[in-house]
Amino acid sequence: MFAVLKTGGKQYKVQSGDMLRVEKLAADAGEKVQFNEVLMLGGDAPVIGAPLVDGAAVQAEVVDQVKGDKVINFVKRRRKHGSQRTRGHRQQLTLLRVTEILADGADKSGVKAAVGAGSVGAVAVVATEAKKPAKKAAAPKAEAAKADAGGDDLKKLSGVGPALEKKLHEAGITSFAQIAAWTEADVADMDEKLSFKGRIEREGWIDQAKDLTKG
Repeated sequence: MFAVLKTGGKQYKVQSGDMLRVEKLAADAGEKVQFNEVLMLGGDAPVIGAPLVDGAAVQAEVVDQVKGDKVINFVKRRRKHGSQRTRGHRQQLTLLRVTEILADGADKSGVKAAVGAGSVGAVAVVATEAKKPAKKAAAPKAEAAKADAGGDDLKKLSGVGPALEKKLHEAGITSFAQIAAWTEADVADMDEKLSFKGRIEREGWIDQAKDLTKG
């Protein structure tokens, strides 16, 4: 049994197991696609569509996305400009392996329809995906800590400016109470994170934080 299908403005006569190159489809290697535009079914009881055969389809597996042979286009303008131009082109194609020819029941197969990469259908799918609202990113650790701790103005500490305050927020430090409770291990860890070794002790952040917390 063979079928004549239409895709990319061309007609192809295929049988199960045939390898076929068609105009590029919007599908990845390994995916299964279905061609619903079948013009004719051949075999013991040939069926000719008017123009398509109702319920018929050709299913195929995408093997790879490939390119056709290079075509060279040479243009020479001798009379007016004396210019010449050479351009090459390689058509983008999809390599398929025909797996099955369906005489009927194409609408119930569950296999997605083969859609050209530049067709209106493919563009519509891309547009639909683009319109989907992006998932909200999880709140950063700093924001979560800030909400829990109340968010003190850390710039009140000696030597802390906007940039350093931002680094503290990124490390999850947003309140004076957190700094007042630091241990020696916490101080050593924050020295590494802030890249200002010894500043915490020199500026006396822990004592300042205790005073600000009481105030």
